[in-house]
Amino acid sequence: MKSLILNQIDDHLNIAKTMPNIADSIEIAAKLCINSLRNGGKILIFGNGGSAADAQHIAAELVGRYKLDRKGLFAIALTTDTSTITSISNDFGYNQVFSRQVEAIANQKDILIGISTSGSSSNVINGLKMASIIGCRSIGLSGSDGGKMNQICDVNIVIPSLDTPRIQEMHITIGHIICHLIELELKN
Repeated sequence: MKSLILNQIDDHLNIAKTMPNIADSIEIAAKLCINSLRNGGKILIFGNGGSAADAQHIAAELVGRYKLDRKGLFAIALTTDTSTITSISNDFGYNQVFSRQVEAIANQKDILIGISTSGSSSNVINGLKMASIIGCRSIGLSGSDGGKMNQICDVNIVIPSLDTPRIQEMHITIGHIICHLIELELKN
């Protein structure tokens, strides 16, 4: 058992060592979020499964606080309203669960963050496409080769791995870094 534990830690550390390669993309993403919030926009975040939980986690850090006491920031996880999610899924299909919410809630001042470990989850792609139609800027958090999100997002932060748990661990690290940068810029 201990060797399995150590292997998982090694896998995590090896993927974490690739993070400096995406520092520029993280900086671009943080600046997009900061500019949106400064201009009266909001951050809408969404994904499936563990990525849905990451969306909620990141939104909570922004609305509540990450490290600093400051004014709450406008962020919404599109993964939390079960009545909306189930009604859209029932009436339009699960592939529209995020695009329909984006259509209803988003405006041109907003930033959308789509999270998909494959970069190709159809409902995430549809949400990002709707953002583009509305005129929103978008950020992707993906894995593998970035998938379809490479062509849709203003910036797609790609974790070069096929291992979903390792990708998700890096996504939450990226989320925390972005929250930290936002908080430092907008603390007053």
